[in-house]
Amino acid sequence: MQSEIYRKSGSGVPPGYFAWEAMGLRWLRVSGGAPVVDVLRVEDSGLELRHLASVPATREAAHAFGQRLAVTHEAGAPAYGSPPAGWVGDGFFGPVDEPLGMPLRPVASWGAFWAEQRLLPMVAEAIRRRELAVSDGRIAERVAARLVSGEFDTGEPPARIHGDLWSGNIMWTADGATLIDPAAHGGHRETDLAMLALFGAPQLRDIVEGYQECSPLAPGWAERVALHQVHALLVHAVLFGGGYAMTCRSVLARYA
Repeated sequence: MQSEIYRKSGSGVPPGYFAWEAMGLRWLRVSGGAPVVDVLRVEDSGLELRHLASVPATREAAHAFGQRLAVTHEAGAPAYGSPPAGWVGDGFFGPVDEPLGMPLRPVASWGAFWAEQRLLPMVAEAIRRRELAVSDGRIAERVAARLVSGEFDTGEPPARIHGDLWSGNIMWTADGATLIDPAAHGGHRETDLAMLALFGAPQLRDIVEGYQECSPLAPGWAERVALHQVHALLVHAVLFGGGYAMTCRSVLARYA
């Protein structure tokens, strides 16, 4: 019989990594929101979670997940860049075998948050690792200036977001699509939806339709999808190189 416990561990993870993830999972659990995997035990060396039995994604489950994700987002956060309740300091983003630091400094503006805590630090790291060129950094600075000016802000309050909501961080179960492996923080709700699109979440159209029924997105949201994906793309360029750097250049040029 399959164990009811799933243990997540990794060698060489930064101190506090598993406590950070557990705190994010607990923060994302809100009444009526998207289901979240149960945290059973937290240790420095790993995390014990309730085992989830996977089932195929259906249109009905996807539609319901979109509705419930909207409720999770509406639970809100104190500011853009605010950490999960109880966490102090920066967080982490990326795979367990090489997580990268994720700045968490609460600010009032999404544009300033995205420019100063997501875009520019990751571009600098990509340049340091020679995945991007100094000239790419200058283009990124132009994008950052537009962000800081508020040009891409939608006037919405900070949402309670998963923060790394690509398709692999959703488990489709009999109880509905369940959230795992977050990088939870106060952010823009469009970021979670953009991450769902980045690597092709199953039944994405139904997820978005369910979401919009509960919480319509701001005008022009589809034109901002790639901007909300750029941090994850930069992380992939830093960690894996290859074609991700070219994709990053294309996105930066689009918004410069």
